[in-house]
Amino acid sequence: MRARVLVPAAAAVAGLVAVSGWLFQWSAGEAALLAPIVVATAGATAFVFLLWGKIAWESLRRSEHPVAVVAGIAAAIALLVVLSFFVELPSYH
Repeated sequence: MRARVLVPAAAAVAGLVAVSGWLFQWSAGEAALLAPIVVATAGATAFVFLLWGKIAWESLRRSEHPVAVVAGIAAAIALLVVLSFFVELPSYH
């Protein structure tokens, strides 16, 4: 691999592992041990978001009423956000 690809990729992996280690309060050893899982999970998540984003974009482009589709999606998201303030989930301590 070339250095101009390898260096940013290594920095991204190190940053991702460091942030996940800090977020989940792992030791450096635990974060290093779980690094392949963290990187694979981040890659799979990015892939799914990019895939569904492309599908949504293509579907929106081919729609006869794109403004109505966007308005419907925005209304559904707004409804979920508003309802999330009124629903109290049970706490299991």
